[in-house]
Amino acid sequence: MFRFYKILKHLCLLLWSAFVVFPFLWSLSTSFKDANAITGGATYIPWLEYAPSMQGWASLFTDNEQGINIAGPFVDSALVTILASLVSLILGTLAAYGLSRFEYRMGFIKNSDITFFFISQRIMPPIVLAIPFFLMLKQLDLLDTVAGLVLVYTALLMPIAVWVMIDFFNGIPKELDEMAMIDGCSPIEAFFRVVLPNSIPGLVVAGMFCVIFGWNDFFFAFTLTFTQTQLLPVAIVSLNSSVTPWWSLSAFALISIAPLVVIAFIVEKFMSKGSLSGAIR
Repeated sequence: MFRFYKILKHLCLLLWSAFVVFPFLWSLSTSFKDANAITGGATYIPWLEYAPSMQGWASLFTDNEQGINIAGPFVDSALVTILASLVSLILGTLAAYGLSRFEYRMGFIKNSDITFFFISQRIMPPIVLAIPFFLMLKQLDLLDTVAGLVLVYTALLMPIAVWVMIDFFNGIPKELDEMAMIDGCSPIEAFFRVVLPNSIPGLVVAGMFCVIFGWNDFFFAFTLTFTQTQLLPVAIVSLNSSVTPWWSLSAFALISIAPLVVIAFIVEKFMSKGSLSGAIR
């Protein structure tokens, strides 16, 4: 019975892995095809079923209807995502620590209400915020700029940082703070010297979620930019025309997800919260 269960478990994992990996393999195969290979029917094995072509990958560095130079959108996406994630992580971590360690009360509003307010910002449909953000950036003369997108993305990503970090801080014993303050630290010094170093796994996980959500956003990148600033998701969609260049779209899609895959492999060891056993003396 145990052997049957083990075989069934591995079979399910194998089928699920194939289901997850197949779209990437399909995109990789399509990126090395040309128009004739794509319209000629489904083919899978290069050199045997079709002649590989570098047309899709060459289109990453051309400015025409078959491609778009990826350098500009890639740099813009990297700048907006990294800056917005850093600002969100800094502000979100400080807010989460305050909500985790101190009690706030303004009438009937308590810590749980403030926490829910942060989380509720992710519940609202993006279309509800489109016009307010558009008018705000227009008033600040930040439409179609990297700085404007960083401002908007910070407002969108900070609730994620607060949500992840407040749960992580709640799992760190308050005795660590108290021992640090007994040794002469102020609450701020206790945070930076004791709590923050023990929060690195949580910071990495929160930062990764911020990067993923910021990098993949299309709606605000599309509605708040025009010609001067263009992010990768918008650049990929702009390839659609009367004849869709599937080879170029596949190459673009693979390039756009590559940074997230690399980040996921790098921070994989931080996905668990870790252990604080032995931290309290």
